Amino acid sequence: MCKFTTIILLCVTFSIFTTRVSAQNADIDLLKNLNSTTPVALRQYSIFISNTTTAVSVSTPLVMGIVALIEKDDELLKNAIYVGASLGVDGVLTYSLKKVVGRPRPYVTYPGIINPYTTEQSLSFPSGHTSLAFTTATALSMKYPKWYVIAPSYLWACSVGYSRMNLGVHYPSDVLAGAILGAGSAFVTYKINDWFWKKHENKKLIGLQAYQ
Repeated sequence: MCKFTTIILLCVTFSIFTTRVSAQNADIDLLKNLNSTTPVALRQYSIFISNTTTAVSVSTPLVMGIVALIEKDDELLKNAIYVGASLGVDGVLTYSLKKVVGRPRPYVTYPGIINPYTTEQSLSFPSGHTSLAFTTATALSMKYPKWYVIAPSYLWACSVGYSRMNLGVHYPSDVLAGAILGAGSAFVTYKINDWFWKKHENKKLIGLQAYQ
């Protein structure tokens, strides 16, 4: 997992510079196919899965933190803080890049070619939903490297990325950059989090004696 996320992180800079240019033909052609040739049931699934992104991502560290306090589980509380911090780092980077790059949504640039099944107020690059989903999936996978955590987490994250293209609100390059940014944010935060707790000798956050 560490080698995988390291490769992803190294790709971030490359993706930022290469996708700043207007969408290339392959980018818009792929988006057109993903946006226009799907059955209604799949479209409804895309709407549903896209709408789960914020709720799932935000609720994950909150639920972890609540359970940790109830169960007096110091390690779980630290993991909850790590996941939450990863989301925060991703949010700052994502919305900063949106302003710097300034790429309009594909249905704005290509009206009549791309049909939006939902509309967004923010800019297109990178995909915020995708970066949020991949931050959550990567953070959970880093802390709980089990197949039953990794597989469903990344299946959900990939579904979110697909849904953004299927709904016509992001280019494939937006989604790719969002996935790289999300995974990279979780990885960098993981390294900082690990360094921080080692420096502080893994001191407990929860005073267990106070709960007895």
